[in-house]
Amino acid sequence: MVLRQGLLTAARSRRLKKLVSTMPVSSAIVTRFVAGETADEAVEAARRLIADGLTVSLDRLGEDTRDREDAERTTKAYLTVLDRLARAGLTRGTEVSLKLSSIGQALGVDGDKIAVDNARTIALAAQNAGTTVTFDMEDHTTVDSTLAILHEVRRDFPQTGAVLQAYLHRTERDCRDLAHQDSRVRLCKGAYHEPPSVAYQKRIDVDRAYVRCLKILMAGQGYPMVATHDPRLVEIAGALAMRHDRSRGSYEFQMLYGIRPDEQRRLAGLGDTVRVYVPYGDQWYPYLMRRLAERPSNAGFFLRSLVTRS
Repeated sequence: MVLRQGLLTAARSRRLKKLVSTMPVSSAIVTRFVAGETADEAVEAARRLIADGLTVSLDRLGEDTRDREDAERTTKAYLTVLDRLARAGLTRGTEVSLKLSSIGQALGVDGDKIAVDNARTIALAAQNAGTTVTFDMEDHTTVDSTLAILHEVRRDFPQTGAVLQAYLHRTERDCRDLAHQDSRVRLCKGAYHEPPSVAYQKRIDVDRAYVRCLKILMAGQGYPMVATHDPRLVEIAGALAMRHDRSRGSYEFQMLYGIRPDEQRRLAGLGDTVRVYVPYGDQWYPYLMRRLAERPSNAGFFLRSLVTRS
């Protein structure tokens, strides 16, 4: 837990980011979890995964944008990658994931309106390309805003996906609200450092909350997207799908790029839909720190390398 909290704090350190970006060993770790910095590299990663029988969600890294021009640049970057996916004939197997804070949500009193306008622009481009958008969830202070923006965008683009984080105390209620017809919901454990007042702190409590939320989604009328690498939770998800007479294709598994690729292919080989969350872009540092915080073995290797380099 101390190591995890330290890495989540390091995610905000500019000095450490500068050091990490110059380390040869860290560059290998980066390429394990991040597809590249450009749209072309992201599209090529999608092509490779689709060839292996997987589906993809591309996420252009970046968050907490405090400048309107940056928000517009991010919006245009999504239009670019959607266009390139369409030209490559990959949109049937590839959607995009989007952090609302990267397209204006954090821009003061007008933030939600700006984010709605930009999100609509991206959702329209995705629809025209033959695919969809999922809104990522960030820390607990953004949940109400994110769900409100989701509700607004879904008026015209009902296939827009949502993300809920099981470790938040409120999430079971949010699952009930979103487990309706045509609602796409990605359920993950949660990757931000949250206080005990709003989130479960112990792993066992988070796992139990995940299962409770998963039961709600599997029993509902929507499309659950089961985002986990935990073999126990994968097995439980399959059992719940059978209990509720869900056919393969009425839900999907989601896993992160670079984590358990053999398991991704195994599940796909059984006939399950498996979507790989593929991040790209030059704002990879906070994402990398959160991934390392989730996996102690990777974190230990990274920190030993950092100490040696220093």
